[in-house]
Amino acid sequence: MNLPKYLFYTKGAKSMHEQVIYPDCPNHPCPVETTLNIISGKWKGIILYRLLGGKKRFNELKKLIPNVTHRTLTLQLRELERDKILKRTVYAEVPPRVEYELTVLGQSMSPIIKSMYDWGLNYQSELKS
Repeated sequence: MNLPKYLFYTKGAKSMHEQVIYPDCPNHPCPVETTLNIISGKWKGIILYRLLGGKKRFNELKKLIPNVTHRTLTLQLRELERDKILKRTVYAEVPPRVEYELTVLGQSMSPIIKSMYDWGLNYQSELKS
């Protein structure tokens, strides 16, 4: 596929970069960039990977991702909820119970996350050899 390109400067950059213009959305970011914007961010990939197994409570996620801070996990979960990738359910109980699960849109990312996992395994084994 031969797509038109244009050159642009990134603020503060010393060189020009090339970016593909997509005919169906010339004023929008590339679809790959859109996907990366959703899953990039501290711990988002791991959060999504952990939620592939089903609903999790905040502390379950915290135990599964031990190096994440409380604040960072909260912020990343909020962003994923805002982006409609996960759903937060609050139960009217004492103490309150909150569960996080992937939405249908989030579940559609399953092949991407699993491919990233497989690629990471292959990459790690390549580095060892």
